Amino acid sequence: MRNDATGTILGRWLLASVFVVMGAWRLLAASHGVQIANGTLVFSAVELLLGLLVAFGWRLRWTAALAALLLLADALLSHPFWALSQPERGAQLLHFMKNIAIVGGLLLLATGAGRERRSHRY
Repeated sequence: MRNDATGTILGRWLLASVFVVMGAWRLLAASHGVQIANGTLVFSAVELLLGLLVAFGWRLRWTAALAALLLLADALLSHPFWALSQPERGAQLLHFMKNIAIVGGLLLLATGAGRERRSHRY
């Protein structure tokens, strides 16, 4: 078993939480009769699965990279702030930038940045 620092594990779980919560939220809504497009259901299932895989660290570099690509696509397709006027532009810019920030965290996981070095114990 890998010996990750507590902060790294917590950070991984927090990054994954947005995928787990939002994917499960939409799937649960659909199971209660809310009309959701088939594409959104597939996206939500993939989102939930990727979130769980990132949270548990399974093939972390690949799953984090895939989650980053998924969220980048979501930011570009779902939050086109550049095509809106105020006040919608500001709200969509906020959502877009939150997605971009999460993409940054996922890229850190995907590249292995921030991993503790064993030789620097104090």
